[in-house]
Amino acid sequence: MKLSQLILGSSSVARKNILNEMGFEFQVMTADIDERSIRREDPDELVMLLAEAKADAIMSRMNISDYQKEGDQPTLLITSDIVVVHEGIIREKPSSKEEARQFLKGYSGGHVSTVGGVVVTNLTTGKKLGSLDKAEVYFHDIPDEIIENLIDEGVVFRVAGGLLLEHPLVLPLVEAVVGSSDSVMGLSKDLANKLIHEALLA
Repeated sequence: MKLSQLILGSSSVARKNILNEMGFEFQVMTADIDERSIRREDPDELVMLLAEAKADAIMSRMNISDYQKEGDQPTLLITSDIVVVHEGIIREKPSSKEEARQFLKGYSGGHVSTVGGVVVTNLTTGKKLGSLDKAEVYFHDIPDEIIENLIDEGVVFRVAGGLLLEHPLVLPLVEAVVGSSDSVMGLSKDLANKLIHEALLA
């Protein structure tokens, strides 16, 4: 079955780039939810709950009946969330310079895990499919000067755990990635492809 339209429920530049690399044409809608009002101790539960909440928030602003006309090719909505887990603690976007500094110093010479949840909703049938993807990143020592440069630039405040794998200052300091780098950046290509394919049949 062919896809009529794909909607990315995120304003993340990294996720837009990943979908572009996958060859998809898509439009962007944002959920605008208060993510910090949704709490879970378990990172797996948290990211899935947030990805679903984003889908629900976007759908609540749409006229879903427009997508349910018989014979139409399905429109899919893809939402996702990611957290960084360091020493058993969930790290979301840093809320201050001090927190960003603490996060990045903690990663120096160590490793972090990322937990990503992806939900694809078939707006034509109403079916939702979701799954998790995990990766690990091992770092060399991160010099204080690099940490301060990243904080001054401000980009660390827009990503979970302040973790910017693709940044030119960070990339040379990555010792190894276990899993896929696109997963660490916010959207696993393999998982997105699998869920999109399954959602077209749902």
